[in-house]
Amino acid sequence: MADAGDRFVVVYRQGGTLLPNNLILVDRATGVNYLFHHDFGHAGGLTVLMDKEGKPLITPVG
Repeated sequence: MADAGDRFVVVYRQGGTLLPNNLILVDRATGVNYLFHHDFGHAGGLTVLMDKEGKPLITPVG
């Protein structure tokens, strides 16, 4: 796992080798998983990943 600061950790990277354009981040405090996508221009987005029941996808922390 690559470190992304104190609160979040990057657990998955997809795309380019220098600048991946899709990342999955896990909040170390809550375990909530987020998908971050950015274009190499001026666009990007962040969303919570959901399980099959529509609840936030949680990774156990601790």
